[in-house]
Amino acid sequence: MKQLKLYFVRHGQTIFNKYNRMQGWSDSPLTEKGYADAHQAGVRLSDTKFDAVYASDTTRAMNTARAILAENKHTTAEIQAKTEFREEFYGYFEGNDSAQTWFEVLMPISGKRSFHEFLEERPIAETKDAIKAADPFHDAENNAEFWERINRGFNDLLATANDGDQILIVSHGTTIRSIAAKADPELDITWGPKNGSITRFTLDEDGIHLIEYNN
Repeated sequence: MKQLKLYFVRHGQTIFNKYNRMQGWSDSPLTEKGYADAHQAGVRLSDTKFDAVYASDTTRAMNTARAILAENKHTTAEIQAKTEFREEFYGYFEGNDSAQTWFEVLMPISGKRSFHEFLEERPIAETKDAIKAADPFHDAENNAEFWERINRGFNDLLATANDGDQILIVSHGTTIRSIAAKADPELDITWGPKNGSITRFTLDEDGIHLIEYNN
């Protein structure tokens, strides 16, 4: 059975990250710290030869991938944009203050004041359905829509890669956290992956399997 080794890296810090704004399909540039995050991840992965390199089609992910490859000693593969590994889409709430948004979305259905408090007791899947329901345009992704997209990306990797391939994927905090939670339902995801952190999985026909999270 074919097995792939996936290295998910969260993009470096952005302006929206710095100011705690909702950043899904909307985009903002990497900060100076964000470029440092990306290069530090690249140094840590400098001896790993990647057979393929993907990044979501956001500027923050593509620039992080470029910085990582600038530090790599062995990889010759070019970066390919892959929309399937974008961040969750927050619809109407894109760009809003994160703390205020999650208070407004989660408090009425759970009594929880923050995303962190909610995840201490309830699954991350429920936050996606909640934000879809709260969006007056209903454009935000719910859990089923989010996973249809992510699974499409995984199926494409399995169809195109070779057994044993090592693949770099520059993606996003909630996306990586959601995949990790699905791979290991007992994992503590009350804190998301840091900017520039590395989360490793294996992928095969049986699904996604977590090796390490937020390293």
